[in-house]
Amino acid sequence: MSLNEANRQRLLELAKNSIQHGLQTGQSLKIDLNNYPAELTELRTTFVTLKINHQLRGCIGKLVAVKPLAEDVAENAFCAAFKDPRFPPLQAYELENLEIHLSILTPAEPVSFSSEQDLLSQLQPGIDGLVLEEGHLRGTFLPSVWESLPQPEQFLRHLKQKAGLASDYWSPNIRIYRYQVEAID
Repeated sequence: MSLNEANRQRLLELAKNSIQHGLQTGQSLKIDLNNYPAELTELRTTFVTLKINHQLRGCIGKLVAVKPLAEDVAENAFCAAFKDPRFPPLQAYELENLEIHLSILTPAEPVSFSSEQDLLSQLQPGIDGLVLEEGHLRGTFLPSVWESLPQPEQFLRHLKQKAGLASDYWSPNIRIYRYQVEAID
């Protein structure tokens, strides 16, 4: 489902407002879903990525849809700004240079493969987001990560590391799920 431009802009504004509200109150913006069109109240999965000078400043999201789209964006924007454990909480002076990127995910679907080479041959750089699972370990990369890791081998090696595995690890028990995103900048 592709959102119209007005709703795309509304979600970006919502993310910005939630971050500003967080700076003032320390909490995510609570919204009234009655004030939003139906397509922004459907259960959807999102990630909110924050950058300053093209450098990552926070990224939080979910892989399973548990909230209406507008609520998910408001909560993930707040969490990306203030709860990403890789970064200190966002400060007011950073707002001026803050870039907000929204990713609305399609449902993840399992990828069937017979070997690591078979998996690599099926990947679509720049299009696929991947979830890697091995036992209780899990990691995901959004399709935007292909910009910095353009080769399927690199992408998969780094995804394994993100999941807590060695970059050269392989097992027939690895599960891979593929999704795409509607990117909103």
